[in-house]
Amino acid sequence: MRIASFNVENLFERAVALNQDQWTSNQGENPSRWAAGRETLEIYSKLNALLRKQTYTPADQAQIIEYLIALGLEKSDESKLVILRRNRGSLVKRPRGAPLQVVAGGRDDWIGWLELKREAVDEVATQNTARVLKEVDADIVVVVEAEHRISLCRFNEQVLERIGGRPYDHVMLVDGNDERGIDVGLMTRSLAVIDSVRSHVDDRLGKESVFSRDCPEFHLRLASGEELVVLANHLKSKGYGTPAQSNAKREAQARRVREIYEGLRKTGHAHIVIAGDFNDTPDSGPLAPLLGEGSDLKDISAHPNFDDGGRPGTYANGTKSNKIDYILFSPALFERVTAGGIDRRGVWGGKNGTLWPHFPEMTQASQAASDHAAVWADLDL
Repeated sequence: MRIASFNVENLFERAVALNQDQWTSNQGENPSRWAAGRETLEIYSKLNALLRKQTYTPADQAQIIEYLIALGLEKSDESKLVILRRNRGSLVKRPRGAPLQVVAGGRDDWIGWLELKREAVDEVATQNTARVLKEVDADIVVVVEAEHRISLCRFNEQVLERIGGRPYDHVMLVDGNDERGIDVGLMTRSLAVIDSVRSHVDDRLGKESVFSRDCPEFHLRLASGEELVVLANHLKSKGYGTPAQSNAKREAQARRVREIYEGLRKTGHAHIVIAGDFNDTPDSGPLAPLLGEGSDLKDISAHPNFDDGGRPGTYANGTKSNKIDYILFSPALFERVTAGGIDRRGVWGGKNGTLWPHFPEMTQASQAASDHAAVWADLDL
């Protein structure tokens, strides 16, 4: 049996501020445009948090105006990157010849939300995403950054089959906490039936959600009669918010995943996989609860038959500092591992795409399947 983890970076639609077509060209990345996209997402997140407050103080109202202007919403409810949806009541007024005004005194005065505008992902890029899954040909795939289950099903039934791949028999994704539509899901062949799913989308640390997306438990029944539990993860990124805040969030998530894992072990589950995009390196402080001293989890990259192709990283150019995608095993399951590796054929690789062989259908960076390589492991199950 083969298990894989792959960050697909959305399949059909992606927030404009996230869409790499906007930030890359044949000449490579444009750092200033990357920065613009990152700034938009940070302001979007801060404004949404502010709009949820029950009461808007004068200082809050001034900050709301500043954020709206920064997002290009001074004169209209729609800009190039975001939309202000207003279903009932009013948040702002735009008097002719006068500055933008916040007229709502708090959350109860209006019904609406801030929404990121979306655009289609390059069709060739979507097909190359399918090619990665075709070539890896795993029986169980943890999928990271799929927009929702309908897209994942459509991708599985239409795109994967169209390029000659084998569609999966079972597809499951539970919407998580990320407003941008980047969720985690699972696809399996018929020999691994999804018996049950437990979501952790509502796990809390104080008043805050622990998981930026979710940490779903997929309980699988294998053709052999054995049970396998898969925890799918996409931990807090380093890209948005201060480093201290991001690290603290990621560490809290890693600690909670460890608690869930240990709870499963105590209730008799011996075969457990934790996989996905952890957004940090193995030696980092935030991942210590999962990978540090006292943890019995085993990383596939530590197996003697693991082939990293000479590059330990899984993201971008595959450097050591870019090892952020993982497949972790409980001890009993690690004993059943026979091989593993990293498949980078869907990643562009360097400014000119020359760091390693990729699919011939990829002629420019925007057509890459993802910035993440797929990680896989073979097990005797």
